[in-house]
Amino acid sequence: MQLFFTDQRKVWKVGQVAGLSQAELSALFARRLVPPGTPILLDDAMRPVEPVSTWFRSLALERKDAKTMRSYAYSVLMLLHFLLARERDLQSVTETDLREFRLWRQDEAEEVVGDAAWDRDWAAIESLYRYLIRIGVVIQQPWRATPQRDNLASRIRPDLRVRHMELDQYLYLRDVGFGGLAPDAGLDVSFRGWRPHRNRAACELALMTGMRIQEWSTLLLPEVGLVDGLRPAFADVELKACAKFGRPRSVYVAPDPMELLDPYLLLERPEIVAKAQRSLRRRHRELFVIQRLEADGTRVRGVLDGRTITRTIKNMKPDLRRLAVLETGDGLDPLALFIGQGGKMLTFSAWDKTRWRAWDRIKAWAGDRHAPVLPRRCWVYHDLRHTFALRLLIFLTREALNDAEDQGLPMSTLLDHMTGNPLLVVQRRLGHAHPSTTYRYANPRLLHQTGEKSQVAWPKREVERVRRVYGLAS
Repeated sequence: MQLFFTDQRKVWKVGQVAGLSQAELSALFARRLVPPGTPILLDDAMRPVEPVSTWFRSLALERKDAKTMRSYAYSVLMLLHFLLARERDLQSVTETDLREFRLWRQDEAEEVVGDAAWDRDWAAIESLYRYLIRIGVVIQQPWRATPQRDNLASRIRPDLRVRHMELDQYLYLRDVGFGGLAPDAGLDVSFRGWRPHRNRAACELALMTGMRIQEWSTLLLPEVGLVDGLRPAFADVELKACAKFGRPRSVYVAPDPMELLDPYLLLERPEIVAKAQRSLRRRHRELFVIQRLEADGTRVRGVLDGRTITRTIKNMKPDLRRLAVLETGDGLDPLALFIGQGGKMLTFSAWDKTRWRAWDRIKAWAGDRHAPVLPRRCWVYHDLRHTFALRLLIFLTREALNDAEDQGLPMSTLLDHMTGNPLLVVQRRLGHAHPSTTYRYANPRLLHQTGEKSQVAWPKREVERVRRVYGLAS
């Protein structure tokens, strides 16, 4: 059995397929019979393996993420090979077979997995059997339900590993690692890094907003108000398709990260776009060429795969955002905020390489007297999100306690708890589905460790500045 994934972009790039013209190919794509990223399982005779391939298509029609479908496909493929070696199939499988499969995956395979990876495998198996029951291939699930549990999932939830940064650590990472300065804030003439203003701006944006890497790295210019050469003092970004699980939320971008974008937008980005014109023109047919912005920059209209389409920006997935370019009359301008060589939106792997280069640089300066204490393992971008959450939680908690003390209240009212509870505010800012996820940040050790250096009362002007940074009403 061989596993494949549909990719309309590759087909369109090839051009002629089975004698179809570009117009016929465009009309075929318009029907969307098989959504992009759909897995297809073929046997040795290159025939679809059923009912698995039909289940894959049902996942795609249910708008499952391509990454999730890929994970499900590989999990089920391993199960099918395991059952085939034991002369079993999906109809004749028993609970014992599934338990043996779990034992093999976690203890006996060439590369064993932990509980988290097994839970992903089991989620795919559960989804497959729900579909098989629905279409009548099997009568019931092959495992027994008990009062304690109804499946073979581990039900182990690993504790959240929260790493945060102190101010000196963050500035060292941003300015020395990403920005190419020396530890004493002087100019390092030996620095040969690539696009330091872009990298510093991205680092500041991630810290000041608490966005995940998939959220801030896929931002488009209109989302932060960068249209017609204008830059607003602040921005409110509406996230949806690029947010985790597609869960919508609004993100406030404060003046500080907006100001740090200026050197990149004025110096580096125009140079990148100018050098990328030849590459962009060569790939013109593969791109989503936007002809105009509509509805105050919240919608775009352009040509993709030979068809004129209109899309709401917040509903555009990362793959489509990477193809978006604006036809300006003087050339093609990528709509992505952060771009690299060729005018392309930077991928996660590109940002990862940038992070490791920054880490190697700050480790090289580790013995300098201006260098702060560094962790043993390399910083990750998600540590900036943790820092945002912890700092905001500490600030809001201190503010709530001070307000209660000033008003002489023995305890907060129910309305105060509903509207101003620090954990609930942080939950909304981070886009967590459940308060229990945010509650992991309320670790006394973390809060004490983070706040022990700032026990003195904050000046009123500092309180107002922090409120502006986090977009909180005065």
